[in-house]
Formats: sequence, structure tokens, C-alpha cells
Amino acid sequence: MSDLFTTVKPYLDHYGYWALFGAILLEDFGMPVPGETLLIASALLASQGQMHIVPLLLTACVAAVTGDNIGYAIGRFGGRKLVLRYGNYVSISEQRLQKAEGFYLRYGGAVVVVARFLAVLRQLNGIVAGTVKMNWRRFLAYNILGAAFWVSFWGVLFYELGEKVFRFGAGFKTVQFFLLGGLVAAAVVLAVYLLHRRKG
Repeated sequence: MSDLFTTVKPYLDHYGYWALFGAILLEDFGMPVPGETLLIASALLASQGQMHIVPLLLTACVAAVTGDNIGYAIGRFGGRKLVLRYGNYVSISEQRLQKAEGFYLRYGGAVVVVARFLAVLRQLNGIVAGTVKMNWRRFLAYNILGAAFWVSFWGVLFYELGEKVFRFGAGFKTVQFFLLGGLVAAAVVLAVYLLHRRKG
């Protein structure tokens, strides 16, 4: 964690909220950019008084939703062939796309929420939703929900922990795993409930 923080901190020092916005935006429509890492690093800086947590969370949330919607437009209007043709430039292979498409066709909105927490699906989230022609308003609603969960989890967690992350880094990895697992499970249950209620 300390090494990652050291790597991205110069970008945050120089560009501030714009670095956070740009990284999350680009990551969310397929670019191999460490958006989640910058979110965590930004929260740590906020815990030290170098950034403000509320604008940080809002910036990250807007960037996440905007990036996914750009991805949705690429998938919806560019089509599957276009995505596959240029996908190699942003680490999108046919195999990855097929696997992601299968998840979306089976689980719909729940995947949009949970995908936010999974590295590969986070990058493919909007593109795949657009490619399989998921209803845009439905996608947007679940996308906002997922972005809010994701930003709140990483942002608030690391803001509250602050310096403790560096002092207890090794032990925190285990705690982080269980915390993330619990949040993802809660997100899945909520998304499935909302989907079931919508169908009912």
C-alpha cells in the first residue's frame, strides 16, 4: 500500500481532484489506469488534511458514472465488432467480453452494482451493458448505486483509517478482504432484491 501511495501521490499533488477524476473516468471505459488506487490515495491525503473528503467523494462518483456511460455509448453505438477490433489496446479480449456478456445476460442490474468492485468487470461494465443493449435508464440507476457504494467504501474507509493503513498495513490486508467481501455480498443482496421487486 505504501508503495502504491508513493507512486500516485505526485499526480495528486500536482493535479489534485483532476487527477482523481481523470483516472477513474478513463478506467471506467476500459483504459488500464489505476483509478481505484488514486481514490484510496486521495482518501489518505484527505485524512491528513491535504484534500477535502466531500468534494473528493463527489468527484470520484461523478467520474465513475460518467466513465461508465461513455463505455455504454461505445458498446451501444459502436457495436461488438468495434469493441473487439480495438479492444486489445485497452486489454479487452473476446474471451473476456464473452464472459462479461454472460454475466450481464444472466444477472443484469446486480452485475452492474457488483462489477464496480471487480477489476476487470469495472473496466468492462459500461461497454458490455451497451453491447448487450441493456436499457439505459436501468443501467444508469444501477450504475449510480454501484458507484455510490464503491466510492463510499474506499473513500470513507481510508479516510477514517488514515495513518493506521501504513502502521498496520500487513494485518489490514486480511481485514480489508473481509470488509470488501461483506460489502460486495450486501450489494448483491440489495441489487437482487431491487431486481426481483422490479419484476414483481
